[in-house]
Amino acid sequence: MDQRYCIPEMFETARYRLRRANPSDALAIFESYATDPTVTRYIGWRPHSEPCDTEDFLEEASAEWETGKGFPSVVFPQSEPDHLIGMFHPHVFGHKVTYGYVLAKKAWGNGCATEVMTWLVDHALEHPAIYRAEAFCDIENRGSARVMEKAGMIREGLLRRFFIHPNISEAPRDCLMYAKVK
Repeated sequence: MDQRYCIPEMFETARYRLRRANPSDALAIFESYATDPTVTRYIGWRPHSEPCDTEDFLEEASAEWETGKGFPSVVFPQSEPDHLIGMFHPHVFGHKVTYGYVLAKKAWGNGCATEVMTWLVDHALEHPAIYRAEAFCDIENRGSARVMEKAGMIREGLLRRFFIHPNISEAPRDCLMYAKVK
């Protein structure tokens, strides 16, 4: 039996459908959220200025699926199956999965991040080789911290000077670490 963890290339939660991100999603991502400075404030990359920025990212993301190191997945409301609203990006590091995610501003406040993160965390911890699901956020990103709490993750602590959020500062910033373990 192969013990390597992965997520399905397509799956659904109660209200959302997710599938493997691919290069053909570049324009939808570019137009939905990649250029928005409010959305990308707490992300590890600057807003995209050209569609080729998004295309380049998606080429790298697609390669992650092939190596099994990451599973970037785009999300759509089931009620609007052609309306891309964000991405969830699980990364596998041995016995743990680390998550990142981004949603278009128009998708904020609807419970999407909580619903999908809950599914992803539960899915990971059901796998025999995964013992930890974790995510972090900037100390000022209370919305993301609340999503992790609602997804059943516990705040483990403050990570000093942990991550550079280039849209806020060139210096590493303090972050909050959340996790759920089995």
